[in-house]
Amino acid sequence: MRRAMRPAIVLAVFGLLVGGLFRYVFDESSAASVANYLRSALEGAALTLTAWGTHLYLTAFGGGWLRKRPLIVELIARSVIMATVVAIAAMALEVVLYGHGIEAKWIGESFPKIIGTSLLLSIPITAFYELIRMIGGRTLLNVVLGRYRRPVREQRVLLFLDLVGSTTLAETMGELRVQELLTRFFFDIDEAIVSHDGEVHAYVGDEVIVTWPVHAGQPSPRCLDCVFAIEDLLTQRADRYRREFGVVPAFRAGIHAGPVVISECGDSRRQIAYFGDTVNVTARLQQHCKEVGRALLVSGELLRLLPPADDLVIDPLGSTQLRGRAAPIEVFAVARRPAAAVQAYSS
Repeated sequence: MRRAMRPAIVLAVFGLLVGGLFRYVFDESSAASVANYLRSALEGAALTLTAWGTHLYLTAFGGGWLRKRPLIVELIARSVIMATVVAIAAMALEVVLYGHGIEAKWIGESFPKIIGTSLLLSIPITAFYELIRMIGGRTLLNVVLGRYRRPVREQRVLLFLDLVGSTTLAETMGELRVQELLTRFFFDIDEAIVSHDGEVHAYVGDEVIVTWPVHAGQPSPRCLDCVFAIEDLLTQRADRYRREFGVVPAFRAGIHAGPVVISECGDSRRQIAYFGDTVNVTARLQQHCKEVGRALLVSGELLRLLPPADDLVIDPLGSTQLRGRAAPIEVFAVARRPAAAVQAYSS
């Protein structure tokens, strides 16, 4: 809800300005009164929020069938749907704000201008949203601002999570079918990642890398909650996976916190890259899951920074020499207490 409210406020202000500008550009000077400008501003805000609500609905409930289409088809379909909904809303607002029925003059003069403006605005807004969806909002903002043109050292929490047994699945199901499973898996778990304020850094084969910033030296426990939310989501959708793929995906995950060097790389295709020991340790933790037979391993460095949690079972595995690293690291296997998992699933 919080993530949707911020852009809604910005768009409402934008709509107020566009509504007032629309009145100034298209209406006769004789109609230029404070009351009419106020009505136009309110109408602009209402129509903008209507378009935003339509976008949220399509993303949450109607986006599945749209995302299966080519991008150009999705852009056109979203724009047309949004313009149609805005047209209906414009008719309703004309009655509510001006206290009269739909007049022929308004249909012939103002209504086409409203629809044209809505369509012209919806196309670049929809395209911008797709750009954000493709490369990530934070990544796009950082590239635009040039934040990582020079290497920057930041404290980060990193999560490396991969699909269990993808090689074996490829042998039994075929590579194309496994890729369909991976695509569905990554699509589904994105819901849990976003809702827990995680940022997808990259998809690498059957692995996803997620990151959280560390503020004032205190990482958020939402990084652990995110893993358990993914676990619950897969449990909820197990029957659908069995029907479609004959298997329910499982994962292994490693989480670590520490300094990361972040830099913008490349020219023809710019990318934000992470470097440093923290990245290597997190990758090794995730790989170590298979050796010890655990689904989630967390470093001692991260656990010491997190507040205590009574709903977790923390099993110390001792000081461990991870492959490719000279210094040992304290490793802990983390799981929820059974009652906590049952309660989370039922809620």
